Amino acid sequence: MIKRNIQKNILKYTKQYPVLVLTGPRQSGKTTLLKNIFPKYTYLNLEDLELLEFALSDPKAFLSQYNDRVILDEVQRAPELFSYIQLKVDKKRKNGMYILSGSSNFLLMEKINQSLAGRASIFNLLPFSLREVEKKVAKKSLNDLLFSGFYPRIYDLKINRPDEIGKYYLDYIQTYIERDVRLIKNISNLSLFKKFLVLLAARTGQILNISSLAEDCGINFKTAQEWISVLEASYIIFLLPPYYKNYKKRVIKSPKIYFYDIGILCALLNIDNPKQLSYHFLRGNIFETFVVSEFVKRKYNEGKNLNFYFWRDKSQTEVDLLLEEAGKLTAIEIKSAETIKSDFIKSLDKFSKIAKKDLLKKEIIYGGDEIQKRENLKIISWRKF
Repeated sequence: MIKRNIQKNILKYTKQYPVLVLTGPRQSGKTTLLKNIFPKYTYLNLEDLELLEFALSDPKAFLSQYNDRVILDEVQRAPELFSYIQLKVDKKRKNGMYILSGSSNFLLMEKINQSLAGRASIFNLLPFSLREVEKKVAKKSLNDLLFSGFYPRIYDLKINRPDEIGKYYLDYIQTYIERDVRLIKNISNLSLFKKFLVLLAARTGQILNISSLAEDCGINFKTAQEWISVLEASYIIFLLPPYYKNYKKRVIKSPKIYFYDIGILCALLNIDNPKQLSYHFLRGNIFETFVVSEFVKRKYNEGKNLNFYFWRDKSQTEVDLLLEEAGKLTAIEIKSAETIKSDFIKSLDKFSKIAKKDLLKKEIIYGGDEIQKRENLKIISWRKF
């Protein structure tokens, strides 16, 4: 098993809270991780229909069958359990009593907020990060890595052929649409929802224009908003907000859209093999999606809030990623090119004049292999960022 970076924090906070909650997309490795680091816990998967029926019909009796150390997987399927878990937790006041896991963030968090607020520590497990599989991908080209994505099954089963990788992600998308979407929201026209997902893929790394998206898909604005919320709740996409605090310059105030995993993204874009990424018209956006999602994984693995933004003014000058810590900013440009070019720095220089003392450092992450340190600027290879 590949060691997950989130593991240390999960073990730490299980000793401080009675309930630990682990959410994330389906097949991101939640079950494998929990079974591995909590071998003495009783593991119960509520996708087992007999267990689910018992939990739904008599939740109190269901919980009384087991000792305190229990893993309840896909627990959002039995919402009746949460109130009884709260009662047991409040009565015994012991840490590490329950580990709750689920692949539907919206349904799970709704119940956590209602019944277990203040009693649970919450973590999100995404597919592998580059750091976690660094040794396994050391010899891979950038195109191979982007095409393969980071879902654990690709690495556990050593799926390397492009046709098999593509088939895995297409099956994943189909399963997601048929199962998880219907679980979160009753969407009657699944083929139209699939079209919506493909249209979103073509907009990755771009400003989200819901009106344009809705028009292209043939749905109304409200439906488009609802479907975006469904995709966010199930860890398919995330929105990167703009940064406009404290600056008088007129800036864009709509978010940018990204996919959590580039393997799914490539499948939705009908990319059949790594070679096609060399000349694909969205190569830059795909690379940017990869880099931004890696920063998101890092924060989730640390159990911290996301403090990421982008910046773009009305003249279209843009900084791809801003990291804010303690009121200071790190400005990052993301370029898929393998050669460092002088114009990579223009947006960073313009932003530095506006941000002034708020700007701590400037970085460029690019598709080449060299690492350079210049005055007030660090240039970092995609392999090492």
